[in-house]
Amino acid sequence: MKIWQPEPGEMLLSRAPVAFATGTATHVRGMRWFRDPQRNDIQHELPGWPEGPSYTARSTGSVVAHKSLKAAAMAGGAAILAFLSSAGGNISGSGHAKDESSDAPDEPADEVDDFPVMWAEAGTLARTLPWQLDPGRADEKHYRTHLIVTDRRLVVVSLPYHKKDLKLIDDELLWECPRADIRSIELKNFKDGTDFKVQFVDGSWCRLSSVWRMKLLQYVVPPSELIPLESLTPQQRATVEDFAAQHQMPESFSPILIRRPSGRIRVDIIPPSNFKSATGASEVTMTMDTSGRKVDINDYLPEDF
Repeated sequence: MKIWQPEPGEMLLSRAPVAFATGTATHVRGMRWFRDPQRNDIQHELPGWPEGPSYTARSTGSVVAHKSLKAAAMAGGAAILAFLSSAGGNISGSGHAKDESSDAPDEPADEVDDFPVMWAEAGTLARTLPWQLDPGRADEKHYRTHLIVTDRRLVVVSLPYHKKDLKLIDDELLWECPRADIRSIELKNFKDGTDFKVQFVDGSWCRLSSVWRMKLLQYVVPPSELIPLESLTPQQRATVEDFAAQHQMPESFSPILIRRPSGRIRVDIIPPSNFKSATGASEVTMTMDTSGRKVDINDYLPEDF
């Protein structure tokens, strides 16, 4: 087994499962396309990619029929719930709410009428993305793709997925890109609120999706100013090192340090024991004040969260 590790002096910021996004509007639900700027399908031009599904957007007539069936199903479901409730059943919702979701598309041409997840001229960076990111080609029952974010680059790895052993991590490097080649990363909130768009400096882009989007991008959207460990006072540094030792971090680790508006410093570390194939890497967090004293969570200020 091997776990992808940053280079000496490089800071691991986040890691989580990721894949090319999937359409959610009725015309394109369950679909995705790989396009050039003329909206030609380029999936057969991508080197090394196996054959995958080809989609056709639903016509207006089929959309109307689909909505009618959906409305009928919802009405039937509501009737069943009403019957159970009247019979004494305790019925309540338990769905996972997504605070960032929106029913209004940002880009109707690319979210309602069409749904490109790759937009790339020949020779551009987006065309180098690995086919394993495509749910239509990858075996998601047995493998996952993770996006790793550091202060220097984005990295995509593939790894086995076993429900009975989520701590099994055996990374295969598939792709990497320096942060300098990325123009922007933009959250896309239409419907599910799990998508994001990576725009490269050469004009190409991709649309990815992760249910752990906010954890994955928390330090880059919007960009956070990271504090070097060397800039801390001796007492602050000792507090950080004690915190890391409690979680068995190697001496070469780089803590994630962010100064809050209050002047306090948030400290995040990602212990190797917190890596899982299903969720990626989970950080443990503390906050310390300007003197280097660890702040009890009961004493947090609103801006500390």
